[in-house]
Amino acid sequence: MIRENFDLVIIGSGPGGYVAAIRASQLGMKVAIVERERLGGICLNWGCIPTKALLRTSEIKHYIDHAPAYGLSVEKPSFDLAKVTERSRKVANQLNSGVKGLMKKNKVTVVEGVATLADANSVQVGERTLTAKNVIIATGARARELPHLKADGERVWTYRHAMVPPAMPTDLLVIGSGAIGIEFASFYSDMGARVTVVEMLDRILPVEDADMSAFMDKALTKQGMTIRTKASVEKLEVKPDAVIATINGEAQSFSHVIIAIGIAPNTENLGLEALGVKTDRGHIVTDEWGRTNVPGLWAIGDVTGAPWLAHKASHEGIVAVEKIAGDPHAHPMDKSNIPGCTYSRPQVASVGLTEARAKEAGFEVKVGKFPFIGNGKAIALGEADGLVKTIFDAKTGALLGAHMVGAEVTELIQGYVIARQCEATEAELMATIFPHPTLSEMMHESVLDAYGRVIHM
Repeated sequence: MIRENFDLVIIGSGPGGYVAAIRASQLGMKVAIVERERLGGICLNWGCIPTKALLRTSEIKHYIDHAPAYGLSVEKPSFDLAKVTERSRKVANQLNSGVKGLMKKNKVTVVEGVATLADANSVQVGERTLTAKNVIIATGARARELPHLKADGERVWTYRHAMVPPAMPTDLLVIGSGAIGIEFASFYSDMGARVTVVEMLDRILPVEDADMSAFMDKALTKQGMTIRTKASVEKLEVKPDAVIATINGEAQSFSHVIIAIGIAPNTENLGLEALGVKTDRGHIVTDEWGRTNVPGLWAIGDVTGAPWLAHKASHEGIVAVEKIAGDPHAHPMDKSNIPGCTYSRPQVASVGLTEARAKEAGFEVKVGKFPFIGNGKAIALGEADGLVKTIFDAKTGALLGAHMVGAEVTELIQGYVIARQCEATEAELMATIFPHPTLSEMMHESVLDAYGRVIHM
């Protein structure tokens, strides 16, 4: 048995774990990180990054399909599905190598294997025992399945199967309309599949503002998708050449199915129960610093619950490490300032409260909206389908929330995130000069609209 001592041991090397390791090294700690699969975790290898590579391919195909609208004449495009997925895997592999380099550069000890907690300060990995005053759990999550909705990898897929498809779907059923479901629906629709999205709740993208959900429903329907809300898939029957789905009591045939009904935390077999670690529906309960109820044991990222976002995990890792190090600039996590992004076509992005949540919280609100059709850059890009919405506290002028749907809004939302982080009011936002012509001007116009000062509408 090999016993090794560190200042910090991190279990899991996803965007939470590896970022925490780098920050800890910067603060002078001796760090070990344990990974059972590939450095970079699900996000880098099977989530955020490779899906964006796929979506880029479908976006380019969409533009080629609509080349005449830009005055261009091109032949109808064809594609090699194997090469499409190969490019996505190459992107993931390149970044995996990048994380390896970062671990080496920052002198982080990488331990390959499955970790279990011997106690709050000891991590067992095979024949190695890693000890540290503090341990961070960053084990992430996996695709959620139900007894009657299980993936087989052939015709019924999780997100991992959908990224390396054995065949191109002709009629695709996507179960679940969160970010993962809508992104895959968008990719496969643009690649030529007939797509049906089923959502149990009364609207798609249910965590988003109701106006954004309604806009997306219309946009995706216009693209040719079938959107079914208040619907549930009660049964899947896999046949040699199809999948028969029973939806609200009616049977319908599909070539393939993607199950995107959420994720489940990777907390099994870690030894949490023996240590008395508090959990809630499988997720580890932490405070705003990432501390669990067991001294010396911390948790970050998807394993701690919603929102299940890579950038949330990374920031939580930094918060936890700086608190451990006693950094005087350490700050607690503020989940209200975490932006949410869906990289479909059109994109969706948001931060802060929805209009409904703001009213439920007792705020008197001022709401501004501005459509993409009123923006010169959007029209020039051929991307005039979109909407920006801002919500303010009528009494203080505080920006309560911002919600966007349209081209490149995932790149624009950070402007509103900064505004909230800096506690800007409508006064600062209205006085800010936005460059012309840009899509960002719509953000300014939406703010102006909330106060009856909109210019171009």
